[in-house]
Amino acid sequence: MKFLITGLGNIGPEYHETRHNIGFMVVDALAKDAGVYFSDNRYGAIAELKLKGRTLILLKPSTFMNLSGNAIRYWLQKENIELENMLVVVDDIALPFGTLRLKPKGSDAGHNGLKNIQELLGTQNYNRLRFGIGNDFSRGGQIDYVLGHFTKEQQKEMPIRLERAGEIIKSFCLAGIQNTMNLYNNK
Repeated sequence: MKFLITGLGNIGPEYHETRHNIGFMVVDALAKDAGVYFSDNRYGAIAELKLKGRTLILLKPSTFMNLSGNAIRYWLQKENIELENMLVVVDDIALPFGTLRLKPKGSDAGHNGLKNIQELLGTQNYNRLRFGIGNDFSRGGQIDYVLGHFTKEQQKEMPIRLERAGEIIKSFCLAGIQNTMNLYNNK
């Protein structure tokens, strides 16, 4: 059984470890924990890990955030992965920093990466893991905020949050979305 786990983010050193790139950070941490490495491929960097008889294909799109759907559609088709076995890891300003919420569907909530995925897949019904980045910005400051870096205090908490995100992803692949939501969404 195969799963496509996509972390959303933007390529380039100027975006490294910014709030908008939390999806990249989550899949990077998962790969590091499993001892696997990313290699450049079509539409993104790919790493593959095995987990109790399942294959997890980790994807960091190289298409920039607003065109993430191109990479996801390509890898779903190339690897013949069912939509219900796809999970998108995305930053969310509506959640306090470090809050993790697994959802089986939903709107794009103004997130351009999710908007593009929805357009190219033709559905809102795909799994996503929302990683809260908070919304501590003044009116008109959203772009600078999401493209900014985490505070020192948040950076100290980051290893624990990334580990928890990895646990959720593994549970999603092993136990399914409903069981994983029941286990983790209220913590």
